[in-house]
Amino acid sequence: MDKGKKFVGQPILAQIISCIPKNEVQLISKAHRSDRYYKKIPLQTHLITLLYGVLSCCTGLREICEGMLVCEGKLNHLGLAKAPARSTLSDANNKRHWTAFESIYYMLLKRYPSFLSDSRLKGLRINNLKIIDSTTLRLFSDLLRGVGRNPHHGGRKKGGIKVHTMMDAFSGVAGFIRMTEAKVHDRKFLAHLTLETGRFLVFDKAYNVYRQFAQWSSEQIWFVTRMKKNAVFHVRKVITDKTQKKKAKGVLKEQYITISYTEGGQPNKLQLRRITYKDDRGRVYIFITNNFKITAAQVALIYKHRWMIEILFKQVKQNFPLKYFWGESENAIRIQVFWVLIAQVLMVVIKKKSETKRSFTSILTVVRLHIMSYIELFDFLKDTYQAWRSSHSPPVNTKIGIALSLGFN
Repeated sequence: MDKGKKFVGQPILAQIISCIPKNEVQLISKAHRSDRYYKKIPLQTHLITLLYGVLSCCTGLREICEGMLVCEGKLNHLGLAKAPARSTLSDANNKRHWTAFESIYYMLLKRYPSFLSDSRLKGLRINNLKIIDSTTLRLFSDLLRGVGRNPHHGGRKKGGIKVHTMMDAFSGVAGFIRMTEAKVHDRKFLAHLTLETGRFLVFDKAYNVYRQFAQWSSEQIWFVTRMKKNAVFHVRKVITDKTQKKKAKGVLKEQYITISYTEGGQPNKLQLRRITYKDDRGRVYIFITNNFKITAAQVALIYKHRWMIEILFKQVKQNFPLKYFWGESENAIRIQVFWVLIAQVLMVVIKKKSETKRSFTSILTVVRLHIMSYIELFDFLKDTYQAWRSSHSPPVNTKIGIALSLGFN
């Protein structure tokens, strides 16, 4: 028998699952009473099954269940006796409350803070920047009402779920998530945030709420955003004005302004900085901030890093199954969204652990192609060919080996 091949004892999926502590999942299950009515598919089994579906980019429950059925000889390494039935998985997606998966996601964020990217953004002097934005996941469904008018061609109106997100600019993962119907305005997300003194926030002009800005100013929470075109303001002081110079770039104008707003029926005034900035392509932006200490150039740079959250949304939407939904209930959709976010965090942790220079998409492709292969994942990502040769070294012919040792050729 050929004993020259050296296999690792766990498939790649089992190695990824080991990053999620089983005892923590059990505590979450007890706290949410997740296994009380679903003993055929406990939370741990549900977790493994959905992770297989997300990483394999399955488009439906049938693909997940049939894919795992083919791997039944390897399921014992995942802690499963058999592949779950499609009807059982469907019932669990529809009835097991999505907050259990939300708790698993936040548990992973607390468990792996050092493995999440902590590299400083180039040119940025602050280290506590939070980015706020939202993305809408469209689907043809009447469950979640969408935005806009009904289509003229007579079809059903697109529904959708809006994922409101706050992320640390230095981590690359979402730090706080809230999901609503697509019709809910972005600015309502601000009321759900819990922020510490000294935080910096950056967001687009859809979040302009002057009452909220005034409260943040009193709490020394700083923000940078763009000013709306129809905003009414009074200029108190002009600090810099280069608008008359034709070839001027960068900071063109810096002003101290006052904006009026109403709170509780009483008129109030808010003092802000207004900065006009022109980039290398000739595009002009107007920023406002409540911080009067950082330079105007830093204000523009902070807003430039707002694009980091768009990269996160693109990364999640393009690499994970969010175009096909695994259930027709709102609960099932929320579970799927959180499992995509869980998978994204795990891939970020694996990238950092393996010390690889591969891109996020490349790592996910390796996992997807070899998800049930017996390969040491971290070595394979760090040096693919060396890891494969060491685990699949060719067998040595005993007779040839003896002849060579005696000096025959």
